[in-house]
Amino acid sequence: MRKCLRCNAEMTEGLSFKVDGGGYGVVVSVDKKLFAKRIGSPKVAVCKNCGYTEIYMDEKDLLNLRDNF
Repeated sequence: MRKCLRCNAEMTEGLSFKVDGGGYGVVVSVDKKLFAKRIGSPKVAVCKNCGYTEIYMDEKDLLNLRDNF
C-alpha cells in the first residue's frame, strides 16, 4: 500500500500511464536505440485525498539490466 507523500493518505495503485490520443502507453527501455531492451511499463498511483500523482516501476529488479548492456 502506497502512502501519499503530501498528506499520508492511502493511494490507488496500479493505474496505467497512457499517451493522450493514442492507446499505446509508455515503456521504459535500457537505452535510446529503436529496438532497445524494454524493462517494463511504468505504473501510476493517485492519492484519493489530494490528487497527488506518482509514477513508479513494479519491476524493480529489472532496473539493474542497464549495467549488463
